[in-house]
Amino acid sequence: MRDEITAGMRVLGTEAELREFVKPPHESIANKGTDHIDEQSRRFIEASPFFLLATADEEGNVDVSPRGDPAGSVLVLDDKRLAIADRRGNRRLDSMRNILSRPRVGTLFIIPGVNETLRVNGRASIVTGAPFLERMTVQGKTPDLAIVVEVEELFLHCAKAFLRSSLWDHTTWPDRRNVPSAGSLVRSQQGDDRIDEAEVNAALDRDARENQY
Repeated sequence: MRDEITAGMRVLGTEAELREFVKPPHESIANKGTDHIDEQSRRFIEASPFFLLATADEEGNVDVSPRGDPAGSVLVLDDKRLAIADRRGNRRLDSMRNILSRPRVGTLFIIPGVNETLRVNGRASIVTGAPFLERMTVQGKTPDLAIVVEVEELFLHCAKAFLRSSLWDHTTWPDRRNVPSAGSLVRSQQGDDRIDEAEVNAALDRDARENQY
């Protein structure tokens, strides 16, 4: 069965092979990145309540973590640095442990209803005791830790992915009854039929409500 699935498949290994299918970008696109946070990019970051944080461990295994807070909670400290609050989570510390061993990170800032996104790549560090932590207080809770990213590359990402997916068009959203619940996913991923789906759903819902900050 595996041979039938991969029959005729070619694995590409060089950029030259890729360029057989994708022509080089226009010069203005190839060189669109900048190494600092300009004024309009600052406004975009400050309007974003949600972003994705990509990190890698010392062996190169990649992790992507969703991060959300009220808009403005990611602080633009200056034109080279931004700060991200560490909020309550599952305590695995995947992103944080990765940063300790490989500090380079990638972020993708998203604003609801906006099809363009902002990509920011740079070098991260984990800090505590910084005076700006007080500015990250939400619901009376001030974070003990923050991630500071020194910007090395920043650029706009075009709207095509959001347009193709119709992400913001609620008429295309699936019926929730046809989407696996969190409890169903846990049960399937762990391969254990003894796990009570409804019990897991209730526990996760309760944790999400009560332990955000």
